[in-house]
Amino acid sequence: MSARQYRSPVVVHDEVRTAELVACLSLATDLALGLPREHGLESAIIGARLSRGLGVDDHTAAQAYYGCLLYYIGCTADAEISAALFPWGTLLENFNPVIYGSPGEAVRGVVRSIPAPEATGLTRVLQIARTLPRAMRGHPAHMTAMCEVAQMLGERIGLPASIHGLFGQLTERWDGKGGLHGLKGDAIPLALRIVSVARDVSMQKWVGGVEYAVDIIHKRAGGGHDPHVAEYFCAHADEVVPGAREPLWDVVLSCEPGEPLTLRGSAIDEALAAMGDFADLAAPCLSGHSDGVARLTQAAAKRMGLDAEAQRDVVRAARVHDLGRVAVSPAVWEKPGPLTADEREQVRLHAYHTERLLASSPFLARLAATASAHHERCDGSGYHRGVGVAALSPAARLLAVADAYHTMTEPRPHLPATSLPDAAAALRAHGRDGRLDAEAVHAVLDASGQAPPRRRVHPAGLTDREVEVLGLLAHGFQIKQIGRRLGISTKTASRHVQNIYPKIGVSTRAAAAVFAMQHGLAGWGERPIVTERPGS
Repeated sequence: MSARQYRSPVVVHDEVRTAELVACLSLATDLALGLPREHGLESAIIGARLSRGLGVDDHTAAQAYYGCLLYYIGCTADAEISAALFPWGTLLENFNPVIYGSPGEAVRGVVRSIPAPEATGLTRVLQIARTLPRAMRGHPAHMTAMCEVAQMLGERIGLPASIHGLFGQLTERWDGKGGLHGLKGDAIPLALRIVSVARDVSMQKWVGGVEYAVDIIHKRAGGGHDPHVAEYFCAHADEVVPGAREPLWDVVLSCEPGEPLTLRGSAIDEALAAMGDFADLAAPCLSGHSDGVARLTQAAAKRMGLDAEAQRDVVRAARVHDLGRVAVSPAVWEKPGPLTADEREQVRLHAYHTERLLASSPFLARLAATASAHHERCDGSGYHRGVGVAALSPAARLLAVADAYHTMTEPRPHLPATSLPDAAAALRAHGRDGRLDAEAVHAVLDASGQAPPRRRVHPAGLTDREVEVLGLLAHGFQIKQIGRRLGISTKTASRHVQNIYPKIGVSTRAAAAVFAMQHGLAGWGERPIVTERPGS
């Protein structure tokens, strides 16, 4: 069937429960941190049951419910910095279980995460001496970035301010030690006190089982945790912790407190765009990729002759096509040299992870086949399934071309950006030899060539120069590098950064990157930018 004859197979009501998309994003945060699948869902069920047992109102219970699901929504912020200091996964094993422990336990957790723990004597001392001060100095800034990003993404997912506004305080402890704002005791919102216990219970259960979790939570009552919430859990652990046979996805959706939140139409598009930006934060070199591919896909889908519903769905698939990237260490994405065989396999599997994440949600499952096929090729030479043209829908073939073109024109640590003419020539060659769909190639190149110039009226009153600086910030450039890139002094570049942050209402590079991606300002100057928002 040609693209011009293609019609989407099922017409569905364009509405979804917010909890369904949030639960999928929660699974992605599990993947990004190396946590067991459905760890976040389990904590939300625990939080909902704690709320019910404590007799809190629906508003507070909803705050706790969504706070548990999205506790780590900011986890991809500055992830490349943590990856440079600690081996992939060591912080999860050593530091995350002691976040609510004593300050001494937290420091020991960081020390155990420093590379090469098998080293002894002077070598080990030197490793700790080099890494620990950097980690401790950078920790407040990293936590600030995580909280800012969490608030921004939470708002775009469609959560009310009463919920996403709490994400800036997720690090607070009952004893006032270690939080960004130094809140203590009852000054911490009750919902967050429930969240901290619920997330810690799920973490400790993963480490040592339910009885172990009860023991740890009991010890932390009055320290990291509200003693009333902690002791309620300890007395009712068997009722609160989900059983091994409970289907967590179904249970978590059934226990949303109060009237379920829903998303419709453009609100769904914005939520999916936020999920794509969450994935792109996995490494600075990826900033704006998902948004750029979605914009290009939208323009090309019209030229392919897809009907309105098919156009909508392929653009939505484009927004989340790289959600599985979070399963791969930022160090791999940022590696300047050739990948090892193991690293290449990790990269190939990111498309599989995208498929599995989307398949969890009945609403998003409709997008999974298209989204996860963005590296498939018509001649069967792609991945992760290695299928040929007969198994690829017109939408999947279009997304593969849009992703290939956009990727070629983006600089990567291991490869400079390809010029637009050379990228177009490569795409045409792939269309002629049957690797990519020739009609999709024509549509993408036509769409790219007719993209209007970058708009001159920018959000938040940013100037043209500030937009250039913001784009480089989003891609991880330091102030000196920005100055050299733009041919301005370091002092001038620094002044631009100081002007940008208050204009857009952030204080960290990661949050600035989210703003840039949200407003289509994270692209590279040479590449044309489609200024209309996908779905608009």
